[in-house]
Formats: sequence, C-alpha cells, structure tokens
Amino acid sequence: MTRTNVSPTEDQPQASGRIPVVSCRDLRKTYKLGEQRLEVLKGISFDIMAGEFVAIMGPSGSGKSTLLNLIGALDTPTSGRLMLAGTDIGKLDSDALAHLRNRLIGFVFQQFNLLRRTSALENVKLPLIYSHDHVHDPDAVALERLAEVGLEDRQHHTSAQLSGGQQQRVAIARALVTNPQLILADEPTGALDTKTSVDIMALFSKLHGAGMTIIMVTHEPDIAAYAERLLRFRDGLLVEDVKQVPKAMPWT
Repeated sequence: MTRTNVSPTEDQPQASGRIPVVSCRDLRKTYKLGEQRLEVLKGISFDIMAGEFVAIMGPSGSGKSTLLNLIGALDTPTSGRLMLAGTDIGKLDSDALAHLRNRLIGFVFQQFNLLRRTSALENVKLPLIYSHDHVHDPDAVALERLAEVGLEDRQHHTSAQLSGGQQQRVAIARALVTNPQLILADEPTGALDTKTSVDIMALFSKLHGAGMTIIMVTHEPDIAAYAERLLRFRDGLLVEDVKQVPKAMPWT
C-alpha cells in the first residue's frame, strides 16, 4: 500500500479557492475533573476536502472519539477553531448546532442505534421529522435510500428481524436520507463479522466513489485500508497524516 505524507500546508482553502468540509486550526478540548483539567486534544490542525474518505485511528484515550464528537457538532472546542463547511461551530448556540448537524452530517454508529420495534422504513425516515427542510413525500425519500443500500424489500421488517449487516445498511440509509455533505462513521464494522464488514466497506467505497465525504473512526487496520487518507492520533496529538492507495475490494 503506497502512502504519502500530507504536509500541513497542502490544500489550503486560501490557495485552492475551495472551502474544506472540515477545517481544524490549533483545536483543543479540555475537560474539568474536579480540581483537575484533562486536555484531550492538544492543538491539532488539518483540513478535509469534499469527496475525501478519511480513516482516523489511535489507541484508547488518543482523542479520536472526542474529535469525532466535535466534528459531529455534538460538542464545542475549548479553544482553537473548527469550521464545518465554512461555519465556525464555536460561535453557534445549541439550537444552531442541532440545525447544522441535521443539515450537514449523517451519522453511522457501531451499534446501529436503530429503534428495534420500528420498521426499516420508519427508522430511515426519522431524521426527516426533525429536518427544517420540508420534504413532500418522506416515505418515498426513505425508500429510495433503502434501495441504494439494497434493502427496499426489507422496508417493513423491524430492526429485530434484520441481521447485523442489514441493520448497519439501514443505519447508512438513515445517514443519507437528509442528503448530508458528510458521513461520520464511528467503528461501523466493530459489531460485524469479517464477511459482513467487507460488504459494508464496499458500500462505503461506493458512496465515496459517488463523491460523498466520509470520516471513519476504526481500530482495525484492514478496515482503515479502504480509506484514501489516514489520520493517526496519540495522546491528543495528530502524529501521522498520510495519503494511501485504497484497498481494492476482493471481487475487483
């Protein structure tokens, strides 16, 4: 697998005229634990441009989950700047953050986070209920997304009636239903077997090929290998940022 170091000065929006989907500058996050202060992120800087597929790796406590929460607009930085599609999230209140999340980001989780007694169609449709944008026919939009992940024939099945891989496909369809600019995937294959994991990565690779921006946290090197760029964290610092040739699917 070929890798190339990414310079911190590469692909700057000022030089290219493009606005990154994610832009971090000296990003820091500190938590107060009683009288102590725990600095989880220690001044990190990078850009992620539209259409990139980026894997984030690092040991427990490295700061990768905190970073994902910040990029997902679930939290705000202690200092530094985090821009999402040109918007500084540090300047937004909770309502504005919620609106940004719904408009910009689709989430995929390790444990799927589906309503178990609810149909696949209703699970996929759920983000549209909270959307500020009026959708004329939510059922049709949700069914279209299920078709994209190959589950239109399972639309009436509840989550409890679906396999783990099928549940993750429903979760991906749900993440896509609001037409987000960015997919955040937190250990999306962590609860799946090897074959099903490859199937899910094939779906992510297809989405990436269609132009979707994907940021994926994983602890599995063979899963990170499907991305075109790897960010590696340790002790709250970005210690490696490399471009790589994505792993080919077994049948290609």
